Formats: sequence, structure tokens, C-alpha cells
Amino acid sequence: MAALLVHLQNIFRLTVKELRSIRADPVMLILVAYAFSIAVYTVSQSVKIEARDLTIGVVDEDQSDFARTLLGAFGPPLFKLAERISASEIDTQMNSGRLVFVLEIPPKFEADLLAGRPTELQLNVDATAMTQAGNGAVYIQQIITQEIANLKAGRETSTPLPVDLVVRARFNPNLDSGWFNSVMQILNNITLLTIVLTGAALIREREQGTVEHLLVMPVTPVEIMLAKMLANALVILVAAVASLTLIVELALGVPVAGSLALFVTGAAIYAFCVAALGILLGTLATTMGQFGLLAIPVFVVTQLLSGATTPMESMPPWLQWTMQILSPTPHFVAFSQGVLYRGAGLDIVWPQIAKIVAIGSVYFAIALARFRKVIFA
Repeated sequence: MAALLVHLQNIFRLTVKELRSIRADPVMLILVAYAFSIAVYTVSQSVKIEARDLTIGVVDEDQSDFARTLLGAFGPPLFKLAERISASEIDTQMNSGRLVFVLEIPPKFEADLLAGRPTELQLNVDATAMTQAGNGAVYIQQIITQEIANLKAGRETSTPLPVDLVVRARFNPNLDSGWFNSVMQILNNITLLTIVLTGAALIREREQGTVEHLLVMPVTPVEIMLAKMLANALVILVAAVASLTLIVELALGVPVAGSLALFVTGAAIYAFCVAALGILLGTLATTMGQFGLLAIPVFVVTQLLSGATTPMESMPPWLQWTMQILSPTPHFVAFSQGVLYRGAGLDIVWPQIAKIVAIGSVYFAIALARFRKVIFA
């Protein structure tokens, strides 16, 4: 019992030392503050997945009442006001990027529709704007179909259907991508900054030569490693909770459905896991530049293939299994989405927590072995 108390006291004192070291690094503190405030807000407000303010031009060769009605159907908020152009202007307008869509209405289009003769419309799409092209083309088809149905029905409402389909969107009723982006940005920052701060703390001591001071002290490798992980994970957790409360909930108005305490618990376990990964990368690199080059591909892979950017279901099955076995990030993303979006309790998300603990234990064991070999050899 006395030995355990000595170990805890050593870890506490080393953790305080690490926190003072972080406090003495204003650049790192500014980076953390920026990442969890301005970066979260700007990503939420600027990076939009849904279609908004799309530009569309219409080549009206019919000059009919229906063509004018169709022209007026494309308006805010999905589209900017449609502009009339000639057929000769299509290539110029699309090559310059001024228009994403160009709809061509052929001559006698309304007459052919009313007479039941086959006819066609041509929609030109600038597919370099991939998200806008995909979503916008679907919206345009729906608008055209609705207007044609109105024309054939002879009134401004569509023919009643025998089934009344009511769609309700759970957890994000306005389908606002900002609600999704803001939370996912916090999760990405937890991953990135925990790895960077923990690994940089080790590299900094190795470059400055202060790690030799620790070697002559009555402390063990596991105490030093735990102190670095705890101090840096604590800073990230405080910043993440502040961001979730002040930026996401108050500034952006995004509701958090689940328990904040449960999220903090899971985030603490995950931060401890990726902190071990940061220590591992710090033992593989000898300089800060090498550490940065190692951390970048690790973070890019864990972010892009975690389910935070694209759904896991869209990946090949072998890649899904690989990421779920080797990386704790997909499990943390699933855990966070369940708690923060759907209000899930511990009885639902405990499998994700268990998987994070299992993967983190492996990371910790490997990092500790490398730490002992590189630092204390």
C-alpha cells in the first residue's frame, strides 16, 4: 500500500510538472484555444454538405407560359435566381465556373407535353463541384417533375396520392450539416491535439536534454509516461468540454441530447488511448520534424476512415474490419454520435467503450515497451 501511494505521489508531481510546461508554451495554448473555438465555429458555418445558393442558367427556346413557370421555380434558398442565357453561352458560363447547372428547354416543349408527345430536357452539370452537382441534380429533377405534374393536372397542386407519406427527421430535423460538422470537428481535434501534445512533450524533453534529469530521479518509466499522458489529455478534455458547451450549444445552438458526464468519461478513455499513440510516435522520432511527418499520415488515416467524414458502411468490408481492429477512432465516433446526437445511455454504448479500452491497452503496452527501450536504455 505504501509503495502504491509513492507511485501515485510521483505521478501527481510529474503531472503538475507537465502542466506547468504546457502553461509555459503560449503557442501551444493558442493552438488549442483556436482549434476548439474559432476552428469549430468556422467549420460548422462554412463547410456545408447540403445544397444552398446553387447557380443555374436556363436556355429557353420554348418561350411558353410553362417555361416561364419552370424558370421561376428555381429560387432561394436552394438556388440563386435563375438567369436566362443563350445556347452559345453555355460553354463560356460553365467553363468560367459562373454556373453549376444549365437547363435547356427545347422548342414546343409545352405543346408536346400537353399533346402527350415524347419530349426531353437537357441538364448540363458542372461535376467538379461534386456535392453540389449530386444534390442539386436531384433537386432539379424533383422540381421539374412536380411542375410537369402540375401542368398535366391543370392546377397548382399535384394529383393526390393514395398514400400520404410523412417524413420525420430524427435528431437533426432541419438536416443542417452544421450540427454534424461542429461535433465531428471537436472529435477530430481531440484526436489530433492529444497525439501532437503528448508526442511533442516527449520530443521536446529529448531535444532539450531535460529527459536526463528524469533518469536520475527516483521515478519509473511508467510514472513518467503516465504523467505526460494525463497532463496533456486533461488539457484537451477541458478544452473539448468548453467547446461543446460554449461553442456548439450556446453559439451555434446545436442541442446535445445525451449525458455530458458520459461523453466526458468516454472521451477521457479515448484521450488516454491516443495519448499512448502519441508517446509511441514520440519514441519512433528523434526530432520534432520527424514526429510531425509521422503524425500527419496517422491522423489523416484515422480521421478519413473513422466514420466522422464518410460513413463506415461505404467502405470495403476488409477496410472496415481493419480500422475497427487497429484504430480506436471509429469506436469513439460511434460512441460520441450515440451519446451526443441520440441521447444513448451506458447500456447502449458500453461495447464501444470496451473496444476503446482493449485497443488502448495494446497501444499503452507497446508504447511503454518502446519508452523503456529508447529513453531508459
